[in-house]
Amino acid sequence: MEPLTDNQPLYNSRAINTYIKLIQKKYSYTNVNDLLSAAKMQPYQVEDEGHWFTQEQVDLFYEQARKLTGDKDIAREAGRYAASPDAIGAMRKYALSFIGPTKAYELIGKYAPNFTKSSIYESKRIGHNKVEISVIPEMGVSEKLYQCENRIGYFEAIATIFNYRLPKIEHPECMFKGGSACRYIVSWQESRSVFWRKVRAYSALLLGALCLYTLYSGATLSIILPLSVLIILLLTLHVGNLEKQEINAAMINLGDSADRLVEQINVNYNNALLINEMGLIISKHTDIDSVLTSVAKLLEKRLDYDRCMILLSNEDKTRLIFHTGFGYTDEQLLTLRVINFHLDKPESRGVFPVSFREKRPFLINNIEEIREDLSPRSFEFAKKMGAKSFICCPIIYEEESLGILAVDNIRTKRLLVQTDINLLMGIAPQIGISIHNAMLTEGRERQFRSILQVLAASIDARDPLTAGHSAKVTEYAIGICKELNLPKDYVEMIRVASLLHDYGKIGIKDDILKKNGPLTIEEHDEIKTHVKKTTKILDQVSFEGIYQEVPKIVESHHEKIDGSGYPMGLKGEEIPLGAKIIAVADFFEAITAKRHYREPMPLDTAFGLLMEGCDMHFDRKIVEAFLRYYKKTTSKNLQTTHRTK
Repeated sequence: MEPLTDNQPLYNSRAINTYIKLIQKKYSYTNVNDLLSAAKMQPYQVEDEGHWFTQEQVDLFYEQARKLTGDKDIAREAGRYAASPDAIGAMRKYALSFIGPTKAYELIGKYAPNFTKSSIYESKRIGHNKVEISVIPEMGVSEKLYQCENRIGYFEAIATIFNYRLPKIEHPECMFKGGSACRYIVSWQESRSVFWRKVRAYSALLLGALCLYTLYSGATLSIILPLSVLIILLLTLHVGNLEKQEINAAMINLGDSADRLVEQINVNYNNALLINEMGLIISKHTDIDSVLTSVAKLLEKRLDYDRCMILLSNEDKTRLIFHTGFGYTDEQLLTLRVINFHLDKPESRGVFPVSFREKRPFLINNIEEIREDLSPRSFEFAKKMGAKSFICCPIIYEEESLGILAVDNIRTKRLLVQTDINLLMGIAPQIGISIHNAMLTEGRERQFRSILQVLAASIDARDPLTAGHSAKVTEYAIGICKELNLPKDYVEMIRVASLLHDYGKIGIKDDILKKNGPLTIEEHDEIKTHVKKTTKILDQVSFEGIYQEVPKIVESHHEKIDGSGYPMGLKGEEIPLGAKIIAVADFFEAITAKRHYREPMPLDTAFGLLMEGCDMHFDRKIVEAFLRYYKKTTSKNLQTTHRTK
């Protein structure tokens, strides 16, 4: 194991917290924020029981505390103060879990690592109510004399926690006076209940002897015996009351410790579920909006924050843009959706841009404390949001900032601490992975769609008169899908099938495809072969997942409900749903567009032909869905045209 160094985290924040509580109680005039600032500490770090400080930080803290208070014994006093109910210190909880001081002292080596990593603690019982404690410094750590004094205060605190008198502490060897370690001999007097138990025992022996003497001398026991019984009874009651008080005090503190332990277990379990569910989001969702919506819902369910927002940078990384969140009012959400945080202004002092650029988290427990560091615009935004304290963490993937995760509490008023930062900084990379994966997927989908558009356009390019046919059929088919509330994945598959539904026409001769007049039977049969040609081409494409249905749907888009279609003469339910959808879209586009051999049909005529074909050529529900879609689209277009005039 490598030796420790002074710049490593060695001392738990609970020790510093005890100092601060003592200072606030005894030296209320002291500015704690100045004290912490001098020690390079943050208030939220001190409040976080899971945070650790370096030797340099605690040295700076002690020197500043001694300077501000003028108390040369403050280290020992802070150690003793750990026993105070006001301190509600971890030392108090640990000690009371052993019921009595003997066990607490004997096991000090076991629980000392929860407070310090700078030294090894060893303890052994050397007599009745007496233990020897040795503190051996770890290699590479440079402790100071005040820490020895602080330890003595803690050892004194352990006995007083149990309402014992201040113990006697001898210090025969000290590492700061030439010793290789610090050795302490701690001895203490019994508790009041133990003292009175001895009084009761001696009284019983004395009264018993008195009764025997009385009988031996021939005197009567009529007065002595009842008096003896009464004295023993009163002493027993007194001892019982003292024992009950001591046990009750210990049990109250044990209960508090147990509650805190159960609470921490629940937090740990909840966080484990959070990470597991975050992994499911990464594997399940493929688009950014779905990822972020699911992440926000998960954070709301699993984390103890009133509000949360997720902002992502735009493509050229000049702005941070709000995407999703929870806990905000409708008015606040409206503000978030229209505001942008500038990333392209180096002078910008807003916390979000700085966190994004510097890739580090910020915890602000009082917005007023950083008012001078913020631009007026940033401060006004914070006020409008009602923010008082908050945490923002950069969302990073492979050293690149993607956005910001910010949380705050405005109702519960729970103090935000370092543990919250640690938790969120653990979650943020997972969100970054999700966003990156979604970006890759969306990029591949854009590329895939562009290829499809090019393929569809290559067919349309052969005849300018029919240019745009595949795109229009796709538009209609997607409109039908949405009216039928079909799943998003299925709609995307229909998009692909619609764009490629006529691709086989690339194998049809121009003199037939562009003929200016009616087709002969032979020419019509030749046109029909485009379906099989399309299927043959698409069968060579490695479609995956739901896209595997594309060739089958394309092959069936000229089938009819009554079986009179081609190429296989499928009927009713034999025809795939997607093929029925494309059939309606393809038919309507074809009869309402100009062709070489005819003019476009009026809309009323086209709608009439669609309705006449219901239950024979077309699925009635699909035709009705198309008519609803077309009516809505026409209405929206008219409204848009009216607004632009």
